[in-house]
Amino acid sequence: MSDAFASMEAKPDRAFSVSDSAVQRINTLLEGEANGTMLRVTVSGGGCSGYQYGFGFDSDTTADDHLFEKSGITVVVDDVSLDLLAGSELDFVEDLIGAAFQVKNPNATSSCGCGASFAV
Repeated sequence: MSDAFASMEAKPDRAFSVSDSAVQRINTLLEGEANGTMLRVTVSGGGCSGYQYGFGFDSDTTADDHLFEKSGITVVVDDVSLDLLAGSELDFVEDLIGAAFQVKNPNATSSCGCGASFAV
């Protein structure tokens, strides 16, 4: 099980956690990136279930971003996305059909088969 981590600005009910597997994968991916690069997790409208997760690297933050740090990596989540991600865990899963980041989101009432989109 992973430990929850949160930015100083985040309220306890808006926690976000990351699994050890996700930390390892993020570290591997950051090896080719500039110092100060962070993983940004976003939620946007779309996907087959209503909302979809987005993952990308970013070196900039804005005033509405929340920074979550664990084991030397930083994950950035904007304020609006954090409303939909509160209490979630970011995981990295490898299985026979592939490898991908997955969000275990307690706020989702349903999700698509691949887990890339969800409804609340």
